Amino acid sequence: MSEEKTSGAAPARPGRRTPLVIAAVAIVAALGITAAVGLGGNDDNPSGSGSTVAEVSGGNDSTKAATVLDRPFTKPALVLTDTKGEKYDLRERTKGKPTLIYFGYTHCPDVCPMTMSNIAIARKQLPKADQDKLQVVFVTTDPERDTSAELAKWLPAAGDASFTGLTGDFSAIQAGARQIGIGIDPPTKDKDGNVVSMHGAQVIAFSPTTDQGYVLYGEDTSIDDYAKDLPKIIKGENP
Repeated sequence: MSEEKTSGAAPARPGRRTPLVIAAVAIVAALGITAAVGLGGNDDNPSGSGSTVAEVSGGNDSTKAATVLDRPFTKPALVLTDTKGEKYDLRERTKGKPTLIYFGYTHCPDVCPMTMSNIAIARKQLPKADQDKLQVVFVTTDPERDTSAELAKWLPAAGDASFTGLTGDFSAIQAGARQIGIGIDPPTKDKDGNVVSMHGAQVIAFSPTTDQGYVLYGEDTSIDDYAKDLPKIIKGENP
């Protein structure tokens, strides 16, 4: 989970913490534990727990940015508001489409814009038909400040105009994030009046064939990592 502070025009650089689920994966990899991967959906799997993410394939392959989940996540049942101010049903609108989901906020000083930029640059390396297939969904963790208009202004600059930005009730957003193992806390202010936001910095990739979240990427995933993996993600294959 990343802790990030902002104070208007000159945000302080955040003090980072390794996301808890990434730490769990690292422990599993260090022990050399491997698990078989099944991409055919399993609606009975538990969701919203870090332990689910700890069940991975690939074991000790530290050269891969992707963590393939043994128990894929069910797509969150989120109905929020998009950058046009219209209702957006996440499951309905992304059904059967390769989808990357990320929870962050527009006042984030580094991790969020870097993640969006890396995905955007990698996406542009895809054939046009594949670019059109890929859905990138950015869900704000700071809905009080991140209005539809704010997201509409920020996303094209930080990432790409094709990306979907969603805002809405914080409790609904928090519950949706929890369903895919990502923890977020309500933004608070410290004693100096700086806004402090803590959120998991993982990107979850959902398969177009099963609509299950079966691949996890951490905040250090590079442009090259995404460029190498996206063609397989679009087909619903393991990266």
